[in-house]
Amino acid sequence: MFSTSTILLTGVGAEGQVGEVVASAFAKLGASLILVDRRGEKAEARAADLVRDGGRARGYGCDLTSAQAVAELAAAVRREHGDALHALVHMAGGFAMSGPVAESAIEVWDRQLAINLKTAYVTARAFLPMLRRGGGSIVFFASPAALPGVSVARMSAYAAAKSGVVALMKAIAAEEREHGVRANALAPNAIRTASNVRAMGVDTRYVEREQVADAVVYLCSPQASAISGTVVPLE
Repeated sequence: MFSTSTILLTGVGAEGQVGEVVASAFAKLGASLILVDRRGEKAEARAADLVRDGGRARGYGCDLTSAQAVAELAAAVRREHGDALHALVHMAGGFAMSGPVAESAIEVWDRQLAINLKTAYVTARAFLPMLRRGGGSIVFFASPAALPGVSVARMSAYAAAKSGVVALMKAIAAEEREHGVRANALAPNAIRTASNVRAMGVDTRYVEREQVADAVVYLCSPQASAISGTVVPLE
């Protein structure tokens, strides 16, 4: 299905996280993968795992909060993989409670907006020209915290950041329709990742990583060609 596709995945460096399974799913379908993590050695390790299993992948390190660093990454990708990108799956980000607004730390607010919202904006902005050439699809990761009716007490920074991701996705979906680019977002409940299990234990109700990978693959596939501007909850 994706044998002629070049797909860029962010947030795939750490072993045991959702990016690992998403990358594996695309690799099994024949995609050529560009894996990005803040630490290049982690992205390269995940790429090596996929290549060892017969996949096609390259790993790159990049600070996605830096517009300059992302511009340099985009130039490297264009030089080494061609001008067309068929999908961008932005999984980079992170969660932290910020506490009641009145007692919250500005540092937590700034970091949550940086790692969740700024990275999404800077990355999409840099790679949209390549996605236009490839008629590509963008999948962002939102959160139930960005959905109506959900309590966001003590997590205002995270909720604001993920709500911003949804707004960004909707803007891109509207602006890029004429260029053949689609944009959607997933809003999964807690995913069974290594870090979440360490933090919340084994008895929490989780969304499985494979469920997330299936949803991502579908949203990037031709079968979802009519879907854009949509937030898809996963429970």
